[in-house]
Amino acid sequence: MRPQVYLDHAATTPVAPEVLAAMLPYFSEQFGNPNSVHRWGQQAEHAIYAARQQLAVGLNCSANEILFTGGGSESDNLALRGAALAAQASGRGSHLITTAVEHHAVLHTAQQLADHFDFDLTLLDVDAHGCVSAQQLADAIRPDTVLVSLMLANNEVGSLQPVAELAAVARARGVLFHTDAVQAASQLELDVQALGVDLLSLGAHKFYGPKGVGALYVRKGTQLQAVQTGGSQENGLRAGTQNVPLIAGMAAALQLVLQRRAPDNENFLQLRAALIAGVLQRVPESRLTGHPQLRLPNHASFVFRGVDGNALLRRLDLEGVAASSGSACKTGDPRPSGVLLAMGMQPEWARGSLRLSVGRATTAADVDYAVQTVERCVAALRT
Repeated sequence: MRPQVYLDHAATTPVAPEVLAAMLPYFSEQFGNPNSVHRWGQQAEHAIYAARQQLAVGLNCSANEILFTGGGSESDNLALRGAALAAQASGRGSHLITTAVEHHAVLHTAQQLADHFDFDLTLLDVDAHGCVSAQQLADAIRPDTVLVSLMLANNEVGSLQPVAELAAVARARGVLFHTDAVQAASQLELDVQALGVDLLSLGAHKFYGPKGVGALYVRKGTQLQAVQTGGSQENGLRAGTQNVPLIAGMAAALQLVLQRRAPDNENFLQLRAALIAGVLQRVPESRLTGHPQLRLPNHASFVFRGVDGNALLRRLDLEGVAASSGSACKTGDPRPSGVLLAMGMQPEWARGSLRLSVGRATTAADVDYAVQTVERCVAALRT
């Protein structure tokens, strides 16, 4: 029987058993609306309170600085729209800074603010690894700059941005700094005080939690304009009855990350090294994308000259290997990755992108099979 190897943990992760157990009571006996005053509502409200406290410990912030959302993309939308529109309304300015290698939840939101709300948008150039420098950011900030958004870890190529250094530049100039940490949460320490950020986005399904729930850290004193109106939930910034089971699951998943991060990362690094060495040694005209060292521990990404990335994914799937050509939100798009093009990659290389990301259940045998399968499938596509 053909092996079944899941190497797409950068797209999503399975819900951990401990997380599922934490969620189940709130689907059944503790089903109350957290906004109700009776004991059923109080039980649900307490679950949200406890979850908020748990996330605050993980991020090193106050519980009242945590907002729960419907996922990482919503958190990004609330951060950018909320901060930009609040700044514009107060007359502080209308200039935004980001890069072309951000997740589309940031990039498209910033572009819409430019197209429909009269913001000026600066896209910083990135280097061959997808990173920017503090000097670049300093040079781009203007008197009317109100928000910088730069991701902590790139979802397509795994490179790590020097966010603490970049956020310090923005803070020194009185500019808000947002980071999309969705891809980083399962592996990197997210201490918002050490990072120095004003806004930070999370999505639970990237770290063994459920889909459909996320969080946004909002530093005390940061002004946001609500983008979803109605009730007064989440400090009046995200109207609607909170999803208690998913919120409880997100908190449980982050607790597991805090307990397991060090041993998980040690294992991920060994598996990643075997993946990278195996693919580069066995597949002609292959390249690693992203930073060779400063990258997520579980993340390996490649390009293969003259190969169609989507055709490669289909062949890998038929051989029992789950992978991606980059962001799961754009896999299937026939165009070369905009991230790779922004990094200076030639189109004949950029079309052949492949992302392999290991997880807690990945074994050395899985990696060996994946390497052999990639070699075989690339060769078949080139014949």
